[in-house]
Order: sequence, then C-alpha cells, then structure tokens
Amino acid sequence: MPFLVAAVVLLGVLCLLNLLLTVGILRRMREDALRSAGHADGLFALEPGAPVGEFAAVTIDGDPVTHRDLTGMVGFFSADCEACHDLLPSFAGRARDLGREHVLAVVGGDAPGVVAALRPVARVVLADLDGGQMARAFQNEWTPALYVVGEDGRIAATGTRIDRLPVPAGRG
Repeated sequence: MPFLVAAVVLLGVLCLLNLLLTVGILRRMREDALRSAGHADGLFALEPGAPVGEFAAVTIDGDPVTHRDLTGMVGFFSADCEACHDLLPSFAGRARDLGREHVLAVVGGDAPGVVAALRPVARVVLADLDGGQMARAFQNEWTPALYVVGEDGRIAATGTRIDRLPVPAGRG
C-alpha cells in the first residue's frame, strides 16, 4: 500500500511539473510569434507615429465616425473580457475629463452593461466580437486596448492602462 501512495504522489508531481513546463513553453512561443510579427511591445501593431487606417462607422446614436475626424482617445472593449470590465471606471473617468466628442469606444460582442457605462461619456461603436473594421483600421487584436490619436490622425500613444496614457494635447 505505501508503494501505491508513493507512486500516485510521484505521478501527481510529474503531471504538475509537465503542466508548468507546457505553460512556460506556450508563453515563450507566443512572445516569439508576436516579436516576429513586428509587434514592438507584444500587443500593438500600430506604434506611435503610425497613421490610423481607413474606416467608416456609425455610433449607437447614429453619428458617423471616420478616420478623418478621429482625435482623442479610442478604447477597444470586449463583452467577455474581465480586464475590460476592470478598466471601465478609469476609462469613463478619463473620458469625462476629455469630453464625449474626443472619446470613442469600440465594443465587441453583446455587452449591454459595458455600453451603458460608456454611452454617457463616449461615442460608442458596436462591432463584431473581433472588433470589425475599426479593429482592422487600428490593426488591433487585443482587448482592452487604448489609443491616443493626435490631430494629424496618427497614433500618439498606446496602452492597456489609463494611468500610462498621456492626456491628448489641448484636452483635460
């Protein structure tokens, strides 16, 4: 009987070690893939200074938005993203400071709670879960993802946390 207990414990330890090694290998593979794809910090394909791609969208209030008239802060949120829900209060606070006309939120998936929290402080565009044409214009594949767009239509800053983003020039 003691040999059976020892064998089960040893097998459990080996399985746990295998799991840890697998997770480490997957993280390394992901970092290598992102690095080889040209993603400087691993998350954002568009770096500061890059122009925003072309797009045309309509907000939930029926207002048109295009790449030509976009300045200020842009946030990408997803319905099934816990980090997005955690970011909402600080994003809404910064949006209140900037003014609704200078903030655009792209919400992917069915997220009525996220939309309700953002609608009073930002122009909101609903998108497919993958972000749709807005995500393609920003080459964005992650949520939450935050961008500051300058008056020239170029990316001024990127980040995943409000406290690491500069306030757009002439705002707040």
